[in-house]
Amino acid sequence: MKDFFKNNSRILLRPQKSIFSAATIIMLMMTVSRVLGLIRNRILAHYFSAQTLSIYFAAFRLPEIVFEVLVLGTLASAFIPVFTSYLSRGRQKEAWRVAAMSFNLIVLVFIVLAGLVLIFTRPLYRMIVPGFAPAALGKTVLLARVLIFAQGFFLLSYFSTAVLESLKRFLIPAIAPVFYNLGIILATVFLAEHFQILAPAIGAVFGAVMHFLIQAPLTVHLGFKLQKGLDFSHPGVRKISRLAFPRIIELSFLQVFKSIELYLASMISGAAYTYLTFANSLQLFPVGLFGISLAKASLPSLSYQASRRNKFREVFLSAFNQILFWTIPSAIFLAVLRIPIVRLFFGASRFDWPATVQTSFVLSAFCLGIPAQALIYLLNRAFYAFHQSVTPMLVSIGALVLGAFLGAVFVLIFNWPVWSLALAFSLAQNFQFSLLVFLLFKHRKNFGFSFSDFFSPFVKIFSSAFLSGGLMYFCLKILDRSVSGQRFLFLPKLEVALDTRYTINLIMVTLLTGLLGGLAYILLAWVWRIKELMILLKFFARIEKISFFSRRFWKKRESITMD
Repeated sequence: MKDFFKNNSRILLRPQKSIFSAATIIMLMMTVSRVLGLIRNRILAHYFSAQTLSIYFAAFRLPEIVFEVLVLGTLASAFIPVFTSYLSRGRQKEAWRVAAMSFNLIVLVFIVLAGLVLIFTRPLYRMIVPGFAPAALGKTVLLARVLIFAQGFFLLSYFSTAVLESLKRFLIPAIAPVFYNLGIILATVFLAEHFQILAPAIGAVFGAVMHFLIQAPLTVHLGFKLQKGLDFSHPGVRKISRLAFPRIIELSFLQVFKSIELYLASMISGAAYTYLTFANSLQLFPVGLFGISLAKASLPSLSYQASRRNKFREVFLSAFNQILFWTIPSAIFLAVLRIPIVRLFFGASRFDWPATVQTSFVLSAFCLGIPAQALIYLLNRAFYAFHQSVTPMLVSIGALVLGAFLGAVFVLIFNWPVWSLALAFSLAQNFQFSLLVFLLFKHRKNFGFSFSDFFSPFVKIFSSAFLSGGLMYFCLKILDRSVSGQRFLFLPKLEVALDTRYTINLIMVTLLTGLLGGLAYILLAWVWRIKELMILLKFFARIEKISFFSRRFWKKRESITMD
């Protein structure tokens, strides 16, 4: 038993030295977290109506503004590259000094901003959600004041995440979100009867506390210690502040865009923001799983390799093509199976067929921007590695202004439904991605990229994904009785279709269609000799080889023990 805990503690503590191993860990744990997130939303849809859930989701708006602008703006773009640069030069003592002073500064600013939010919650929400009735507005204000405490614990937790990821410890930070989702799920199930919509907000606070506690011990173990004071004169702290400022401005515009999105959704209907949030949670699954995980795993390596341009180019292109390989077929998969997927994850007595249709339309519009959205995370981190945060900031602000303008035009002038907000977001994301890639070409002497580095893999991957998506669409038309009752192209009506009003049939249709599309994509990728598939096959072959030798070792050990 002692050896068991010792070996497992080594797994938790040891660094992940390669991008692929780090990304694999992040992907696996993010898959668990995202699945729990979808289960969380399914439970919320079971206990509360779409109109009530709009109040709950709207309540996150102000607390998330404080957290995302301050914490995410500082840690990802500024703290990790600077902290890593000290470590790479062997200046550990200075690195921990910078970490402690940065922590103190972030906590101080958060306390000030959180206090302002608590004081001015009601007038701010009057501006953000003008379509809410007075009773709904009152509930939103109450929930927002509870959720601001969750963001405080998230601040502490994400600082630990930044430290651990700088030291290439990705497993513990990847596990932490699981506890956050579990907190909301358990609180909703056990407290909803007594506390109503306040129950998941209480769960969010509990989950944030667990998110922090799971990471704090390892952060302290690796060397972080609290220190008194604020050392603004330290060059590392000044550099973090200088690098973080453009990212903070960028995220401020992002929060303004999200607030405008909430404002426009509240003008459409009381349930519109729920449809938007549920569809967004589905489209964020591939974005987070493949885009964020690979980008997060790549940032430390990109920062270390910033001075070696050829190595930097190799690391970047590998991550770029891996994201393409996974996100393009994922987007097509979600677009084709949008209605079955929405019904599986959110279908409940309080979430009826019209709500399912509206959410599926929103999901389709989001699918147009999934690959671009995922790749933006990597493109931004490529600039961060060279301590260039102004360029991605300006590009992002331009995209957000475009998205807000398009959303306002679609809703206020054309009177389009809520899916138009997702369309505006996708168009803006594609604009941002295109401009960032253009700037990489413009600076190709610095980065060493060529047009073929991007174009050739994209054509192969898109062709494979598009053809497999067409096969999935054809299969769905045959298997789903709700659509196969109609004549499809030249085919007669078929009796093999399943009645998808029953959950088991719905699962079978979704799995069969998805499996067929996945196999077709792998086959086409093999025909095209797509490099990313070959890397994946080598990875599985390596696992099988390790497993084979492991079995031989244990058999040999057992025979020695018996002798």
